[in-house]
Amino acid sequence: MKLKNIFDIATLKFIAVGLVNTAVGAGVMFLLFNLFGLSYWFSNIANVVVGSIVSYFLNKYFTFKATKKSFIEVLVFAINIIVCHFLAYSVAEPLTNMVLASANETVRTNLAMLVGMGIFTVLNYFGQRFIVFKYKKEKSE
Repeated sequence: MKLKNIFDIATLKFIAVGLVNTAVGAGVMFLLFNLFGLSYWFSNIANVVVGSIVSYFLNKYFTFKATKKSFIEVLVFAINIIVCHFLAYSVAEPLTNMVLASANETVRTNLAMLVGMGIFTVLNYFGQRFIVFKYKKEKSE
């Protein structure tokens, strides 16, 4: 598989969609937490749910131009999100703690979250592109 077949216009669209769903999800999270006084966990879960819904529709129709409609696709998307999230954050924390053993816990935890976000984004991209939506590059791109 050639690198240009993996990193193309779909990659740029995926990044743009990621910025949008992050802004929408984070907006929901901060509104629920700060304006409505809901708990940290409820607000965070709402962020993931709303962000994932935005991500699903934008990536399906805009990024990967998938047209198939099925419950299985939605289920595979949800499983992809869960697996990528679990893998990314399971690797990020011990890796960051190992590399930055001498840093204080707050610094390590914040950096682990950032590393986890990066790993999640990469895994999620490949999961959506090659499993969930099975994107095939169009001739015109």
